[in-house]
Amino acid sequence: MTSARKLPRSFYDRDTILVAPDLLGKLLVRNTPEGPRIGRIVEVEAYLGPHDLAAHTSKGLTPRTRAMFGPPGHAYVYLIYGMHHCMNVVTEPDGTGAAVLLRALEPVANLSDNTRGPGRLCKAMGIDKSYYGHDLCSDDFFIAEEQGAQSPKIATSARIGVDYAGEWAEKPLRFYIEGNAYVSRVPSRKTPANP
Repeated sequence: MTSARKLPRSFYDRDTILVAPDLLGKLLVRNTPEGPRIGRIVEVEAYLGPHDLAAHTSKGLTPRTRAMFGPPGHAYVYLIYGMHHCMNVVTEPDGTGAAVLLRALEPVANLSDNTRGPGRLCKAMGIDKSYYGHDLCSDDFFIAEEQGAQSPKIATSARIGVDYAGEWAEKPLRFYIEGNAYVSRVPSRKTPANP
C-alpha cells in the first residue's frame, strides 16, 4: 500500500451529502495481530437525519441510534436479520443523527474477495457490535486517504432496500465508483454525479 493519511475529525463534521461521495476511494483500515485488513470504499449510502424516513434516526433517539446521534467520526454498527452487521460512519455535528452506510469494499490487504454488500463487508473486515461507537480517529480502526490518489468517477442511484421510506426511497443518495467490479449492484438507471 502506498502511504496513507488518516482522515481528521473535520472530514466527518460536514454535510452528509458531501462526506458520502468523498468517502469513495478512501481506505478502511482495521489493525489486527495478523496484520492490517484494508479495503478501498467503492459504494456508500447517505442517511440524512431524523427527517429522512429511511434513516434509523427517523424513529428518534433510542439505545440503538445513540451512536448515530453522537459526535462525527464514530462508527454506528447494527445487526440486520439477526445475523449480518452493517457499519455507518457518523457525520455532521453531535446531535444531528446523520451517517453514511458503507456498502462495498475493494480488497487491498488481508481481505477475502467477498466484500460486496454491507454485511459481507463487515464480515470480511471483522466488524461486529463491539465496534459500535468506535472512534474512527483511533489508531486501530480508521479511514485513510492514499497520498496522490486520483478522484474516482462517481455515479449515484436510489438507495437499496428502503422501499418503506416513501418518497425518500427514490432519492439519489447511493454513491458508487462507476465501473468498479466490487460495487454490490449496478442499478438499471443511474445518474452521473461528476461527468
